[in-house]
Amino acid sequence: MDTEELKEIQAPLKQQYKDNPDTALITLRARSRIGEGITCKVETGQSLVEAGLHPATGGSGLSACSGDMLLEALVACAGVTLGAVATSIGVDLRDATISAEGDLDFRGTLAVDKEALVGFKAIWLNFDLDSDADDVQLASLIKLTERYCVVYQTLTSTPDITISH
Repeated sequence: MDTEELKEIQAPLKQQYKDNPDTALITLRARSRIGEGITCKVETGQSLVEAGLHPATGGSGLSACSGDMLLEALVACAGVTLGAVATSIGVDLRDATISAEGDLDFRGTLAVDKEALVGFKAIWLNFDLDSDADDVQLASLIKLTERYCVVYQTLTSTPDITISH
């Protein structure tokens, strides 16, 4: 896809959202069901993923870890956003690898230390880009990717979450 194709696809959507802002508000959904042992089957829209405990909390390592899935969602969103932004601003990427790492202190998750954080203490997102673009263009590409990556923005600006039963 080139810049013009992307603009052609997105132009009517952008106009619709300007004319009728309510049509831009879309509810995304995720669903899971508990499985055998301590697992959970997650419907991804494309397939069913079985999530389970991380080995550091007693899991076998045969099921997807939700922490890994969070990082995978981040790199997926960042990669798609990077590609769209590069196309939009005319930066040619020959190749790009996006990686994420995060530190977890499992003492919190296992209630070993009530002061230990439950969740990621830090996450590092790295872009390894193969392009002839200059440093200014690449900095702009990364800045715009950061700005428009839904998962990144969600992680950095705590959304309101309501729990019900």
